[in-house]
Amino acid sequence: MNQFTGYELLWLFLIYSFLGWVLETVIATVRQRKVVNRGLINGPFCIIYGIGAVLITIWLQELSGLWLFLFSAVYASVVEWIAGHLIQKIYHERWWDYSDIKWNLDGYICLPFSIIWGALGYVIVKWSNRLLLDFLNICPEFLIHFILLILIGALAFDALASYILLRGTSEKLEKWEEANNRFVSISAKIAKWITVHVQSRIHKAYPKAVKAEAVTASKEIFAAGCGFYKIVMLFFIGAFLGDITETIFCRITAGIWMSRSSVVWGPFSIVWGLAIGAVTALLYKYKDKSDSFLFTAGTLLGGAYEYLCSVFTEMMFGKVFWDYSKIPFNLGGRINLLYCFFWGIAAVVWFKKLFPFFEKGIEKIPIKIGKMVTWVLIVFMSCNIMMSCLALIRYDERSNQVEAKNSLQIWLDQHYDDKTMQRIYPNAIEAK
Repeated sequence: MNQFTGYELLWLFLIYSFLGWVLETVIATVRQRKVVNRGLINGPFCIIYGIGAVLITIWLQELSGLWLFLFSAVYASVVEWIAGHLIQKIYHERWWDYSDIKWNLDGYICLPFSIIWGALGYVIVKWSNRLLLDFLNICPEFLIHFILLILIGALAFDALASYILLRGTSEKLEKWEEANNRFVSISAKIAKWITVHVQSRIHKAYPKAVKAEAVTASKEIFAAGCGFYKIVMLFFIGAFLGDITETIFCRITAGIWMSRSSVVWGPFSIVWGLAIGAVTALLYKYKDKSDSFLFTAGTLLGGAYEYLCSVFTEMMFGKVFWDYSKIPFNLGGRINLLYCFFWGIAAVVWFKKLFPFFEKGIEKIPIKIGKMVTWVLIVFMSCNIMMSCLALIRYDERSNQVEAKNSLQIWLDQHYDDKTMQRIYPNAIEAK
């Protein structure tokens, strides 16, 4: 597995963001018969393409053929789907709508474009990345680093400024203009002009952009709707239930009690917690759809998610935490068809049976107590994850005969020795 440097990934992000901007702008210009800027920000970058390309580059580099095409289509479509919802949540607008195209999901993604994303992902992994990195390697290092810093700085400033200005309402700007302070008044006029300019550019680039109704959560109920507090609480519920479920499953199938925890403190499976939180956030609007829809969405998203987690943990800790090589219809030992179906079944059971029960229970918690408990749990799990990462990194160092050289390494060797780590992570093996 190739280990890309942060420097290389930043360049790939910028290049593919620019190429995506070129592609989108050309298509929109041809359709509208006038030049338009299709970037999400003012500069010549369409960052959705950059994010999708880097995601595919890192996590799908082992795949080839049909699998590379399919997973590229799934990952890129999820990125596009999330981006569409984030834009609607932040700006209260829909910038694109595929509702008039067959086989679409809520107008944010559709099958024809997913096929295009799959083909582009295939090209990226098989040929494009190699050519771009080879070109960067022959360029003067100082010049490339200098240009990279300028581009990243400009991109960050552009994105932040666009966000701040577009979040400002016309009512606020008008109030600023009425201020007695002359400097504040002039600043407000400039800000208003830029805001109108940016909004005008966006509406020209995305003529299908329409105002979306903002959904406001009730202030009288803790974690109403599908907001931050509810997702966090569901993460902890999913992490605990996932660990218990896998432990019982191992007992039934293998006849032994085996730790399935992802962390060193407590019975929590981070993979399951993130899965429950993510699938709830992604599919909350569709929770009342048919069982077949939820099963299909759960199967595809669950398989893509488990594959991503497998690659990430191997890259991060040098360990393989599960291996399905002996199970039929597996993909590199990282996922298999049977367990993908389990993800689909879990999605149906979660939304149809379990989620309504837990949702009612969470919303009954008093607001002040609920917020306090949520932040205590966040602090606890943050420390738990940090300690688990340190213990796993040191575990990998010991397997590579790296001697303890500082007080932290000595402390980890004393409290999280090989015997303890093997008990917590019995399936972790050295990555080849």
